[in-house]
Amino acid sequence: MTRSIRLLAVICFGFALQCFAGEAQWIEIQSPHFSVVTDAGDKRGRDAAVRFEQMRAVFGSLMSKANVNTPIPLQIIGFRNNKELRQYAPLFQGKAIEVTGLFLGGSDRCFILLDLSSENPWQVVFHEYAHQLMNGTLPVQPDPWFEEGFAEYFRSITVDGKEADVGKMPDDEYYVLEHNGWMKVADLLRVEQRSKTYNESGDRRTVFYAESGLLVHYLYDNSLILKLGDYFDLVQDKHVPVEQAIQQAFGMSAVQFDKTLHSYENGARFKYYKLAAPSGIDAKAYTSAPVSSPDALAILADVHLHSIDYREKAEEEFNAVLKIDPNNAIALRGLGYSYLMKRDFEKAGECFHKSAALNPNDPRVLYYSALLSQRETGMRPASNDERLHSMQSELERSIKLDPDFADAYNILAFTYSAEGKPREAIAVLRKAIELNPRNVDYRFNLANVYLASSQLGDATAVLHSMENSTDPAVTTRLAAELAQIQNYRDQSRSTAQRPPVQDASNDLSKAKTPESAPQPAIPKREAAKFLHGKLLSVDCSSPPAAILTILAGPKTWKMRMADGNKAIVIGADRISCDWINQKVAVNYTETGDGRGDVISLEIQ
Repeated sequence: MTRSIRLLAVICFGFALQCFAGEAQWIEIQSPHFSVVTDAGDKRGRDAAVRFEQMRAVFGSLMSKANVNTPIPLQIIGFRNNKELRQYAPLFQGKAIEVTGLFLGGSDRCFILLDLSSENPWQVVFHEYAHQLMNGTLPVQPDPWFEEGFAEYFRSITVDGKEADVGKMPDDEYYVLEHNGWMKVADLLRVEQRSKTYNESGDRRTVFYAESGLLVHYLYDNSLILKLGDYFDLVQDKHVPVEQAIQQAFGMSAVQFDKTLHSYENGARFKYYKLAAPSGIDAKAYTSAPVSSPDALAILADVHLHSIDYREKAEEEFNAVLKIDPNNAIALRGLGYSYLMKRDFEKAGECFHKSAALNPNDPRVLYYSALLSQRETGMRPASNDERLHSMQSELERSIKLDPDFADAYNILAFTYSAEGKPREAIAVLRKAIELNPRNVDYRFNLANVYLASSQLGDATAVLHSMENSTDPAVTTRLAAELAQIQNYRDQSRSTAQRPPVQDASNDLSKAKTPESAPQPAIPKREAAKFLHGKLLSVDCSSPPAAILTILAGPKTWKMRMADGNKAIVIGADRISCDWINQKVAVNYTETGDGRGDVISLEIQ
């Protein structure tokens, strides 16, 4: 691009910025638990914040838990019209789909986007928001029917004045069940996360969502939630067949449950109950502050960065903001994260350094800087004490500024562990799990810290807490971890049973007792990781080892299997040297830049 064209682009962008921002002032509304950035005016922004505060409180009432966690920072953006929202909507065949509300999830940041000119932009975003609340509240992953059914139930709640209407059946659920048929209740309850019904689009998946919502409405409406706990105990802990568990928990057969649910549907449209609206929620107490035009555009570019349809566009938008405002800390932070995602560590570091200098109290840029150090060193920074100390300082400051972000604790645990501080690592990992109890990576990391500290009982207990997972990747990884612990115990037992060793002079005082015999060392282990990618080739030229070349995003990995004949392979009997261009999911430990050892491989 020539200099004149670049200059023209900057001028045009600056003009667009002025026009975009000049029509309405962007402001930020801060409530106790939310940030709402909007160009729809102060009143609508406060109303949106009130609505989310109310729904958060109602969720706590429904779950009978006062401490409701939001483990990933959430940013709410309210647009004044649908034309603006459409610029961030998912694309289908190159065109933005029509939405009034949108939820974008990420490991570092989540966004809720709303068209505040719409009468009801809430239902679709409250469904997804319910999932985020469940992640931070429920210690285990419930069955898919309850996960989605509760989200459907939650989205229908309305709060008006002094009361909340809970349990209203959405009209679209009636329509789906009346026009697409029903699933048998036992079949509904047997649907797994990785099943076609749950993951593939079509009428059966639509019915699954609608009927799951109806079932959760029925359970709440008839005060059967406590019996639901009995059902999960029978199915998940005692492995009782679904039909038998239905009979024992709910006092009716699966066939009777089908008839009961059909009868309930006929009158459920008018069944709901009143709940006292949460107290202490006052929009007048919220703060409001203007957001500059460059800051607003940098925030919106951050939204694009977290959307797969617009990711490449985001980098251009960050750079355009920096052309006008070179010291825009938000744009520098976002551009740095964009570089980090592409593993351009040098440019990412430059951006984070500048952003942190401009805004040293930004918890996100502190977290990103530590995340950069972790990835740049390939998970093995022990040789660089200065960098470890810097990571620790950045993460401790980030947590002080934002004490609810679970992953900051997780990376801090990695730092403590590398510094030889297992007690501190265990404490912060427990906090990460408290904030995000359903994140299995945190649990595996905790088990590994216990294992490295020779606390086998604690490591085993943490691993056993994941035994009810229906995710094959988790179960295979779990089996590998438990097998390693058992192998160590077997080695220890064998060493302890060896007869005392005497020296040549037969001096018994110098004999080694079982207690003083050398114990097998627990191998130090890196935290297990997971990726999706394309298996390009399998090199079997050095049997029994196999080297897998895997493309994941822009990066090519060389993954080693020590013994291809004994490797854990899901979706096939064994590894094949002829596989090419095969979609895979891999559990692995990172051994270097672009290199790793395979724990398990799933063919998809």
